[in-house]
Amino acid sequence: MKTNKIFISGDEAAAHGVRLSRPHVIAAYPITPQTITVERLSEMVESGELDADYMHVESEHSALSAAMGASSVGARTFTATSSQGLLYMVEAMHYASGGRYPIVMMNANRSVALPWSIYGDQRDSLSQLDSGWIQVYVEDAQEALDMMIQAYKIAEHAKVLTPMMVNLDGFILTHTYEMVEIPDQDMVDKFLPPFETPNKMSFENPKNMAFSSQPDDNTEFKYQQNKAMFDAIEVIENTEKEFGEQFGRNYHGMVEEYMCDDAEAVLVTLGSITGTVRVVAEQLRARGLKVGILKIRYMRPFPEKEIMELSHKIKAIGVIDKDISFGYEGTVFTNVNSALAKSNATIFKKNFIGGLGGRDITKAEIEKMYKDLLAGISTNGQKTVEFFNLKVETND
Repeated sequence: MKTNKIFISGDEAAAHGVRLSRPHVIAAYPITPQTITVERLSEMVESGELDADYMHVESEHSALSAAMGASSVGARTFTATSSQGLLYMVEAMHYASGGRYPIVMMNANRSVALPWSIYGDQRDSLSQLDSGWIQVYVEDAQEALDMMIQAYKIAEHAKVLTPMMVNLDGFILTHTYEMVEIPDQDMVDKFLPPFETPNKMSFENPKNMAFSSQPDDNTEFKYQQNKAMFDAIEVIENTEKEFGEQFGRNYHGMVEEYMCDDAEAVLVTLGSITGTVRVVAEQLRARGLKVGILKIRYMRPFPEKEIMELSHKIKAIGVIDKDISFGYEGTVFTNVNSALAKSNATIFKKNFIGGLGGRDITKAEIEKMYKDLLAGISTNGQKTVEFFNLKVETND
């Protein structure tokens, strides 16, 4: 197996993953903190390292619209965005998923205004769970590169044909440098075949695309779209198994369990915070506390089965949400709690809201989360929500 290790940022790792996937069209509009990704891709195109058409468009809405147009004629496409840019794309996101265009997009997770912030939480992407896009969240730069390659194989599968968003935590991951293994192009070509789709404009096989529908017909299209998302679960698992066999790196499918077999209290994580939680969990294990981690990788499709199965092995579960659905709770917690309700498991549940606007989530705060969960086991399943690192006095 031919590989090359280099010291790069998460943004650059994503760019290399895209390069190795051989897209035909890149539609780019820079926005912090994803700018480095599209900059590196422009350099790769300019140097001849990547044979692709590079479109520098005037807005994020145009970037996704251009990617849609290219995909509609059978081109493999890529774009990237973040925060307000993702929100500017929202109209086109529903067109892309409804049109079954398997575009791959990198999103650098960043808080949304107001207050204005360039720092990272996950409110941008989690607000778009209903847009019909597959959503995966990565922990480190190596996973970012590997998931770019896998994303094309998943999105373009004949049973899926659904756009896919690969989420990297802004600055914490996009701008942090680490050693990343770059696979050889021949290895990727063997894993990822050229893009073929029946869902494209063609003189030889003309068809109507991106059309309107009457009320009598609309439900059937939405049913097919929803079915494709559920079909993606098996495609994800098979793709990751094949990737692990060929590249030697395994990502465990929809979720990754860590020290959960005999755990009493488990924290649910999403993205780069998993690494810090892992350190704390190991320290608490060394002190005799039975704690574990459930790292959610895919928010759509959602890993309901895995969460239901875990619920019957543990006594308490906490969800770290770098997001808030104002007036209720964290979005990840809502999804996790729905799965728990279906499992009929009576366990203590707590939602920890933190990291908003890029605020650090410290090891001391994570340790307190675990201790709160262990202390709450005796409360017989009470559900609570806490902004765990508030700095100011409140009237609550």
